[in-house]
Amino acid sequence: MLVLIRSLRSHIEADRELPGNVPSFSMQGPLPEAASQNRPAKGNTGRRTGVEGETVLSSSVPGGLDSPSAGKGRPTVTLPEGDAAPASQRSSDSPQILVPGPYRRFSVPEMPITTNGEGEVRALNNVRTDLGDCRRCALHMGRKNIVFGEGNPHAGLVFVGEAPGADEDDQGRPFVGRAGQLLTKIIEAMKMQRQDVYICNILKCRPPGNRNPAAGEIAACEPFLVKQLESIRPKVICALGTFAAQTLLKSDVAISLLRGKFHRYHNIPLMPTYHPAYLLRNPSQKRQVWEDVKQIMNMLADDSG
Repeated sequence: MLVLIRSLRSHIEADRELPGNVPSFSMQGPLPEAASQNRPAKGNTGRRTGVEGETVLSSSVPGGLDSPSAGKGRPTVTLPEGDAAPASQRSSDSPQILVPGPYRRFSVPEMPITTNGEGEVRALNNVRTDLGDCRRCALHMGRKNIVFGEGNPHAGLVFVGEAPGADEDDQGRPFVGRAGQLLTKIIEAMKMQRQDVYICNILKCRPPGNRNPAAGEIAACEPFLVKQLESIRPKVICALGTFAAQTLLKSDVAISLLRGKFHRYHNIPLMPTYHPAYLLRNPSQKRQVWEDVKQIMNMLADDSG
């Protein structure tokens, strides 16, 4: 009995020596309260806080029907009016690119405003002169012709495609193959002719085997496209296909998500839609393109009215 009392006394004295009477065992990992603080809030799994407090997806944006794998992320995107971010989050230094949320925001450099008139023809000729016998990227080694663009230099509507194909390379003219024939039918369905609009591409030379444009090729060619659009100053731009839309909008959002609503490129309304070549492979998507085209027609009619 005496031995038992001495044993209990020694245990009590040992406990009193521990500061704050903290349990003597070691807890592996954080305390339950800390773990709950570090755990993402319910419904926010897979997200992170982006620019200016936005919540953006940490994974790549899902692809669409005519979409390549997601591209590299770039600096800043704002939502269209109606779905726009608060005014405090908008930049007053550059026009806004309108991209369906909750995707990242990208900024576009300012385009100088020019007036419509005879200057467009002279300006386009100057752009072509500046382009010259272009050797700014490796595509010049395999091309037959530079495909600069053609159409009305005063056009209210400009179609921008991806790159020339074999027929375009042969003739030096944009959209003259099977996809071009379909584009001509679309233009005629809009109660216009090819000579009423302007047609061009992101790239001026054909990529080998009609492969996707490379980043360096886009970087070499895009300044001339910007000068073309600056010279024409159209009322509406129609971006045909994934690469045209993503290049102009500086976005990696799939074309299937970009299409169907107006965005802005240097303060010009821009409608992305599927490329005519994609429609040749997927004719069921023609109805969606026609819906996009009708919005363009309404925009042109409203602007002229």
